[in-house]
Amino acid sequence: MTDITILTCQKYFKPAVISAYEQNILDERKLIIKALEDKGLNVHCTTWDDPDYDFSQTRAIVFRTIWDYFERYEEFSVWLEIAKTKTQLINSYDLIQWNIDKHYLVDLEKKGVRIVPTAYVDKGSYRSIEEVCLERDWQDVVIKPAIAGGAFHTHKVMEFERADNEELFENLVTERDMLVQPFIATIATKGEASLMVFNGRFTHAILKKAKKGDYRVQDDWGGSVHPYEPTQEEITFAEKCFSACSSMPAYGRADILWDTDGTLLLGELEIIEPELWIRNYPESSARFAEGIISAMK
Repeated sequence: MTDITILTCQKYFKPAVISAYEQNILDERKLIIKALEDKGLNVHCTTWDDPDYDFSQTRAIVFRTIWDYFERYEEFSVWLEIAKTKTQLINSYDLIQWNIDKHYLVDLEKKGVRIVPTAYVDKGSYRSIEEVCLERDWQDVVIKPAIAGGAFHTHKVMEFERADNEELFENLVTERDMLVQPFIATIATKGEASLMVFNGRFTHAILKKAKKGDYRVQDDWGGSVHPYEPTQEEITFAEKCFSACSSMPAYGRADILWDTDGTLLLGELEIIEPELWIRNYPESSARFAEGIISAMK
């Protein structure tokens, strides 16, 4: 029996052409596998949708670069329901089900976590961007799906562009639940800090910056990654976000933004398949492995 199966998607399993981006993924996977093996575990890697893999023959599965799940959400949901009956999921099924939909931000806010202010426009209860902005006294906003990743179907809408984007927004709401959030201007200047937390403790951080003229910090859109030393306040804030979960995730990251007055805001809490930048801080792989072992116990 395999101790740990690392999950990826077809695109990143055995890429035929290895760009710098794919090499980063492979390097990180190698570090994670070695850290787990150093703890005495045997490790395998496969895709989450591999029809020939017997998930009952692994003690646990660890979700990593399954970065197509939100584009194949119905298929993934069916697979997830089956997988949970065959083996242990890390992070847990309950955490995944909660974190997969950005309505989780409501729960964190109720527990005292400062989040980016958010209005929810759910499928079947359409409200226009104009209505939401007038109600909340917002000017420039960002619209995004409740289930997504990598800035998928994410759009910045300036105040003067609302009318031009109403049809787009209505079409999106026809298919999925959507979020409307005020545009946090500092993301285009200061960027967004990602703080990694393994087994409840901060390990390392990076700063993501958008390319000039953009606001999306993801490297898919030309964003860049920089070393970052967070303040103690930021570390405490990130760890508080994880403590607010129903159970402690084995691994994850908190994406932090700053309001114009410096107030810390949680953009997202990523605990399903987050990019973790372990390759930038290889020593953190041991803490990652410790979190997995703790979860297995």
